[in-house]
Parts: sequence; C-alpha cells; structure tokens
Amino acid sequence: MPTLLSQPTRIESAGNKPKIIDEFVGHVNSQTTAVSVAHMRSPEGWIEPGQTPEFDEYTLVLKGTLRVKHKGGILDVKAGQAVIAHHGEWVQYSTPGGAEYIAICLPAFAPEAAHRDAE
Repeated sequence: MPTLLSQPTRIESAGNKPKIIDEFVGHVNSQTTAVSVAHMRSPEGWIEPGQTPEFDEYTLVLKGTLRVKHKGGILDVKAGQAVIAHHGEWVQYSTPGGAEYIAICLPAFAPEAAHRDAE
C-alpha cells in the first residue's frame, strides 16, 4: 500500500543564515534511509560550510541561483537547471541572490554523512 506523507518536517539548516528545509522523504519525516527529498528556500547571501558527503545529491533549482563551489571551480545553477554533486567530492553551496530548490540525496541525507568542514 502506498504511504501518504501529508506534510514535511522542518529541519534545522547549517550555514551563516537561517534557511527553510522541509523534508518530505528521509530519516526524519518518513524514516527512509535509501533516499531523501527536501524542499529548500534559501535567503540571499546564505552560505554553508563545504562538505565531502557520503551521498549523491541531485538538485533541481526552481527559483533564483544555487552556487556550487567545487575543487575545479564554481557552477551557478539557475532556475530550470539541475546539478549532481557526487559522493566523495568536496562541494560548498551558497545562494548569492537567494534560491528555491529541491534536493534529492541517495542514500538519504544525514548530518553525520555530510562530513562538513569545520566552521
């Protein structure tokens, strides 16, 4: 039988400014470890510590621009575009002008699996 997830759980964010993370599927809202799906709304000027995650992260930008810094440079992912950050590769996310996006992590996001840089 399908499982209805009638509402997300609001998750605390990392970074220099508060960001809204609504987890629909994942460790917290559905006790799912295989995948996580979250709706992110990030303010202008938000930046989080770099990370070398144990998961792949697939991100679809709905509004604004998500900046993805990586060891080879910087990608600006605009509304209507997507990016894949592969597990084991260092990345740092920011939103210079603010952004709204959907993040899907395989396996599911967990703070301890992000391996964030020391702030």
